[in-house]
Amino acid sequence: MTEVTNTDNQKQILGHPQGLFYLFFAELWERFSFYGMRALLTLYMVNVIFEALVERDFATAAVYASYGSLVYASTVIGGKISDQILGMRNSIFLGGILMAVGHFVLAIENNMAFFLALSLIIVGNGFFKPNISTFVGTLYEKGDPKKDSGFTIFYMGINIGGWIAPLLCGWLAAKYGWHYGFGLAGIGMLIGLIVFWSGIKKNVFGDRGLPPNEEVMGKKILGAKQGIMIPVLAILSAPLIAFLLSSYKEVATAGLLGGQNIVNVIFKFIGIAVLAYLAYIMYKATLDERKKLFVAVLITFFMTIFWGFHELSGSVITLFAARNIDLDGIMTAAQTNSLNSMFIIILAIPISMMWTWLSKKNSNPRTPYKFGLGLLFAGVSFYVLAISGGSANENGLVPFAYLLLMYLLLSVGELFMSPVGLSKITDLSPKRIVAFMMGVWFLSSAFAFQVVGFIGKQLAIESTDKNVGGFDTLEVYTGGFDLIAKYAIGAGIIVLVASPLIKKLMGKIH
Repeated sequence: MTEVTNTDNQKQILGHPQGLFYLFFAELWERFSFYGMRALLTLYMVNVIFEALVERDFATAAVYASYGSLVYASTVIGGKISDQILGMRNSIFLGGILMAVGHFVLAIENNMAFFLALSLIIVGNGFFKPNISTFVGTLYEKGDPKKDSGFTIFYMGINIGGWIAPLLCGWLAAKYGWHYGFGLAGIGMLIGLIVFWSGIKKNVFGDRGLPPNEEVMGKKILGAKQGIMIPVLAILSAPLIAFLLSSYKEVATAGLLGGQNIVNVIFKFIGIAVLAYLAYIMYKATLDERKKLFVAVLITFFMTIFWGFHELSGSVITLFAARNIDLDGIMTAAQTNSLNSMFIIILAIPISMMWTWLSKKNSNPRTPYKFGLGLLFAGVSFYVLAISGGSANENGLVPFAYLLLMYLLLSVGELFMSPVGLSKITDLSPKRIVAFMMGVWFLSSAFAFQVVGFIGKQLAIESTDKNVGGFDTLEVYTGGFDLIAKYAIGAGIIVLVASPLIKKLMGKIH
């Protein structure tokens, strides 16, 4: 393979900085660990952690939602610490180590260890996730036309990890036990760190990703340097987060906080605070800024709805696959989590080429139309599951083809929305608050998991039977999927009808 050097003295491979491919493989293995663990998480909670509870589905939904919300909310804090103190390299290493430890702690058969493991993964993700994506952008000069294709390559690494991990971790868990699957996820994280470290040793990143100011790293807090104190505080925060995750007990048994756990309440206050601050910003903004900010908030809101339905793949849809999909001789319920990433890999380039082709004909739909269509695809995907009950066999099991078609349609919806959403937030936001709006965008994924938790609780099956299934379960799930389909399709229609007005508010932004 021929290597060339660009004007920034970075070696290049296939026209891209060499460092991109180290970050590609590092992220691939990090996502391998994350999605490998996620594929097992709901099933492990239902069948092991909460096995003896009548309301085991309810408890699982509460913990899964809290975990997902905190995973994404942590990126706002981790990104801020990286920008001001640690730098991207140190943050990635700290996050990766904490996540690897968390995955290995999951391999311990103990309920207390389970919550501690999840909390370590949450803290670690906060440092790792926002920084490795940002690191990719630093490899390119401002305005470099190859930057978008570089992120496409990087995004492919994410989905390769998300495709392979559930297959391997799910197979190990089914054949040898849950903890072998979790252990493999931990090994994947370590491989990602080794790849990243090898890139640093070979100096493929140059001086990128270093702490913004070495003096800040050395500044002392309570007698200890900040560079040392931050990892210590990160580790010490894990028990507190573990306590928050375990608050499901209060919800399930006592109905405290109006049927909410502590994490639900925290996110309600965060949501109110963010909306209040956005209202203040819009009040102070110029008329043109106000129009664009309004669109940015709308895009974030509809993306939150989409992710709220999409992320059911790791919870309710996994349980539906385990209980009501005929998977005999095809794959395990955990392995079905690979289907979304598989379709993203297959469809990403064709859909990208379709947009390019439409652009040449001046027919490429603008962002509001893509969002509306994306929500419609999501709604139709859930409608496929809603009508699957009509094909159930005598045991209440429906053909695998329904699940396959559902993931195909949902993945198309994702490719219509996700790639354009983030870039439009930066385009629509005034420069003075771009960082804040990026934080709001990350928080939208956290709030999406609150939607996941709400739906999961509504579709909870009350039973201590390990083999819950049959037509009673099928009725609960298909009824829920029918409602989700109606909400998603309704949201899509609203966006499409409002698209001419939204397009006008966006001005020249495509």
